Amino acid sequence: MIRGGNSATTVTKVPRASSWQPATVVSVREETHRVKTIQFAISNWPGHVAGQHADVRLTAEDGYRAERSYSIASPPQMSAVELTVDRLEDGEVSPFLTDQLQPGDTIQLRGPIGGHFIWSPSERGSPLLLLGGGSGIVPLMCMLRHRRLSGSAVPAALLYSARTRADVIFHDELMDLARGDTTFALRITLTRDSAPGWSGGVGRIGLPAVESMLNDLGGVADSFVCGYTGFVEAASTLLVKAGQPAGAIRTERFGAT
Repeated sequence: MIRGGNSATTVTKVPRASSWQPATVVSVREETHRVKTIQFAISNWPGHVAGQHADVRLTAEDGYRAERSYSIASPPQMSAVELTVDRLEDGEVSPFLTDQLQPGDTIQLRGPIGGHFIWSPSERGSPLLLLGGGSGIVPLMCMLRHRRLSGSAVPAALLYSARTRADVIFHDELMDLARGDTTFALRITLTRDSAPGWSGGVGRIGLPAVESMLNDLGGVADSFVCGYTGFVEAASTLLVKAGQPAGAIRTERFGAT
């Protein structure tokens, strides 16, 4: 997980990360055919800010350890911590988390981590523009959940790119948010398979869509972009072309630079 973007600061108080501690699985729910949300109970969780992540550590019987970072999906208002994990076929950690973890199991976790890619409605009154690719939706969903539960009236828009309809994470929840909140705009585009009856966008995110959503928010917004490196670079370039100041764009990317 590689973090980048502008150097702007925020006065939002960021909790100090805990040391490694036991995290017990409360529940596991399926989001898509390869993505699951795992809810953990953690005794000494210090709380988190929307957009932060947590580190997970697995230890094999022979002592080998593997660590990975996962964005936190649950809003700060929840006492439990939820991580939404995309299963990577060649991954060391994600197959275990999505295929083997069961309620009652315990792993090692530390966090929250990160102070750049965060959002709090109490400190940021500008409109909120979110661009997500694939599992990059996870920290953005945390922000949207936090926005809803806090009662924030800050206008928000999400432009989300997924491969197929079956790969759209949080689909039903996103649709419910869009239907129930006139200050939230949602656009989902599929890059590989539009599926019968699909009424959303088709193809990669383009400049017209970015310009349209930015204009609807008044021309300038706090922008958060999350996804794999190629998506983040392309989306950030589109935002700048659409007139968004580079200093208003925050990015989080997964994979190699």
